[in-house]
Amino acid sequence: MNATGSAHSTEPSDPTDAGNAAGTGDPRGTRGVRITETRLRVLVGASGWLALAATAVPGPSPLRWIPVLLFTLFGPGGAALYPQPGGLAPGARLEAVALAAPVSLSLGVLTATSLFLVEGFSMIAFLVSLATFTTVAAALPGLPLPAARRGAAERAGRRPSDGGDA
Repeated sequence: MNATGSAHSTEPSDPTDAGNAAGTGDPRGTRGVRITETRLRVLVGASGWLALAATAVPGPSPLRWIPVLLFTLFGPGGAALYPQPGGLAPGARLEAVALAAPVSLSLGVLTATSLFLVEGFSMIAFLVSLATFTTVAAALPGLPLPAARRGAAERAGRRPSDGGDA
């Protein structure tokens, strides 16, 4: 039961409930937009192009280097790992987010090394390469992570609570 005494869920997953909440002044309607799998794919796919556009900002402004840093740190790995088919177990989300940074940095190092070897490295070429990879990878299903999909909470739930053999 919520504060109004009805049994409606507070999650905006029910489109009719979310629409009614927004139209009646209920504070539930003022919450942010729910991020769906499709929106996540679009956000991750567009992040590289937004970082590339941020390089047009003149000078050493934080508006220039923060988007590039965040994209380089999380973009390609996030596109390769998310969204998982069937979603992640609640306990595994942090594990997958933590894995996105090393995967992104590894892809960044491979891209930069390849561009240096062909004597074509520039920040624009680096970002275009990573943004293209990120856009393509975001359109595909994420890499299967069996350990992350099962999650630690699920493994702990299968053990007998009394410590005996199952």
